[in-house]
Amino acid sequence: MVPGADASGYHPFAGITRSLLSPVRRCRLAAYDAGMAIYALWSSTRSRSTAFFRSMIERGDMVCSHEPFSDLTALGETDVAGRPFTSTGEFMRWLRHDTRDIGVFIKDTPNPRHAPLVEQAWFVEHAHHTFLIRRPEEVAASFYAIEGTASAQSIGLEYVHRLWDLTRQSASVAPLVIDADDLLTRPAQTMAAWCHAAGLAFIEQALRWDSGDRSEWRRSARWHVDVAASDGFHGRVRRYEVTVDNSPQLAEAAAHNRPFYEALYAERLRIG
Repeated sequence: MVPGADASGYHPFAGITRSLLSPVRRCRLAAYDAGMAIYALWSSTRSRSTAFFRSMIERGDMVCSHEPFSDLTALGETDVAGRPFTSTGEFMRWLRHDTRDIGVFIKDTPNPRHAPLVEQAWFVEHAHHTFLIRRPEEVAASFYAIEGTASAQSIGLEYVHRLWDLTRQSASVAPLVIDADDLLTRPAQTMAAWCHAAGLAFIEQALRWDSGDRSEWRRSARWHVDVAASDGFHGRVRRYEVTVDNSPQLAEAAAHNRPFYEALYAERLRIG
């Protein structure tokens, strides 16, 4: 019987080694002990978090969930490895009670609408939280290029900072902070440092992947065109027509988020 299965032999992720996990490292469910960790990556929009997520898929040693809180809040549904969830309560019960034999990685872009979910005491305390940040001026320009507008809330670093502060005070494991510039310009060193701090093995092969869309982000594919076209972390500089230098709207939105970015930047992992 697969560890974690019920009396009938059912396990929520039986067969996962063939259907989900990368050839880099096939997941052996029988090797997991009860109490496997939940890893949560939080970021504002346009902060390279989907590239981080794509690398975690490539590791092949845990189940990866793309923006479940955003999907459940906005759309009323999400899925993980083909298993559907149609309510936030259903997803949180699965996460809390049915994942003790597997490692889980969650990536999301939280905002105040998600607070009732992501601020549940057990989740704050027991998950391993990481915060990926990017300069708000860059976030504003990148967001505007897709949406044609940007606000302080859409940049979102204020709530990211609030969630970081909550995890800093309440989580059993200290939260980690990564700066997106480090991730793109020094991906191997950054991911190795993060893995060490998070208690994970560093898998160098996971720094590269096959380009292409993924079903995990199909609901929001227009936001992930760049990572779908990529085959790894790349520090390309994108030039935007509308920036904080020529748009008062973007300048105001970025300025509001700047103090929260700076506070988180001071807590970042030092690389090298």
